[in-house]
Amino acid sequence: MSQPTIDQRLLAAQIAIGNARSDADILAALSIFGYDEAKLDAAQALYDEVQALVNKQKLEYGEQYEATEMVKAAWDKANTAYMNTIKIARVALKGNTKARAGLMMDKQRKRSVSGWLEQATAFYTNLLSTPDLMAAIKVFGYDRTKLKAEQALVQAVTDASMVQKKETGEAQEATKLRDAKLDELDEWMSDFKVVAQVALEENGQWLEKLGLYIVP
Repeated sequence: MSQPTIDQRLLAAQIAIGNARSDADILAALSIFGYDEAKLDAAQALYDEVQALVNKQKLEYGEQYEATEMVKAAWDKANTAYMNTIKIARVALKGNTKARAGLMMDKQRKRSVSGWLEQATAFYTNLLSTPDLMAAIKVFGYDRTKLKAEQALVQAVTDASMVQKKETGEAQEATKLRDAKLDELDEWMSDFKVVAQVALEENGQWLEKLGLYIVP
C-alpha cells in the first residue's frame, strides 16, 4: 500500500482539526479527554504553519528551476560564441604551442558547467592578456571589444550558476523545515486519532465527520 502524499496528509489534518473545532458536541466530548478548544486551536496553528512551509517549499523549488533555466540559457549563448572563437583561434594561432596550452585549445571540452567555466575563463583571460596572441587573432576580425563582449557572456554563466547554487540551498533548507514540521503534525494526528476513537466510539457519525473510523 502506497504512503499518503503530503497533500493527503494535510487534508486529513484539516478535516479532523477543523471539524473538531467547529462542532460543539464533538468538542465537548473531546474536551473530557483533554482535547479542549485551546489544544485544538494550537493544532490549527500547527497545521497553518505546515501549510505555509509547504507553500514556501514549492516557491523555493520554482525559483531553483527558474535559476537552472537561466544557467542553461546563458551557457548556450556563451558556448556558441566560445566554440566559434576556439575554431578561429586554432587557425590564427596554428603552431603556437604557448597559445594552444595557455588557452586550453587542445583539451576536450568539458560537459559540466564548472569544467566548461574553467576552460572558457582561461581562454578569454589568457588571450586578452597576451598582446602577441591578440595581434594574431585580430587579423581574423576578433578585436578586444569583441572578445571582451564574449568574456562577459562567460561571466554571465558564472553569475547565473551562483544564483542557482543559492536557490538550490534555499530549496533544500525549505524542504528540511517542511518535513520536520510535517512530522510534528503527523505525530499530533496519530495521538489525536487514538484519543478521538475512544472519546467518540459511541458516535460513529462524529468519527466520520473527522475523517476517522473505529479501530476494532
